[in-house]
Amino acid sequence: MRRAAAGVLAALLLGGGALLALTPRQPSPGPQSTEATFVRGMIPHHAQAVTTAQALRRRSGDRTLRSVALEIELGQQEQIRQMQGWLRLWTLPPVDPAAPLPAAHARLMGMASPAELNALNTRPVPEAEALFLQLMIRHHQGALVMARPALEAGVHPQVGLLARQITATQRGEITTLSALLRRRAQTPLSPPPGLDPGSPAPTHHH
Repeated sequence: MRRAAAGVLAALLLGGGALLALTPRQPSPGPQSTEATFVRGMIPHHAQAVTTAQALRRRSGDRTLRSVALEIELGQQEQIRQMQGWLRLWTLPPVDPAAPLPAAHARLMGMASPAELNALNTRPVPEAEALFLQLMIRHHQGALVMARPALEAGVHPQVGLLARQITATQRGEITTLSALLRRRAQTPLSPPPGLDPGSPAPTHHH
């Protein structure tokens, strides 16, 4: 009886192996693909978020802000490693996260200008804390716009999953950052163009 059961199990295992062997492998995304465009844009975008969070943590003594900044920093560093790994897997050139982007392109992505980043390090700490919140809200809103094409049907499943993770995480963080900004009675910056009307946006106070 046991021998018969073992034989059935072996046949099932062999059959499963044959099915796996027959499943076609998904081709790697090409250099002009939605997946590659998403990854190449999101790596420098994430890198700026890491830089911004580190600048805040160097100066601020606010425990809540420092905790939020650390979460952003660690989460986005991990996703950068994941995306660089995909580029290697797809035999596409790696992206230099520190390479400057054209100013107009960076603005569309909700990124901070060099002057805004410099102000994080030079303004009085309370002002720098409010600026961090303003910049990071706009930055996250830019990520929501950038992630949209990677949410479409037909995108490589792993890339689609990351785009959904980024969208969910950054929507949640926008809500948190907006509450912290309101507590400081500060006004948010204008969101980047193309922001989905359904995305969380800070309330303007007049």
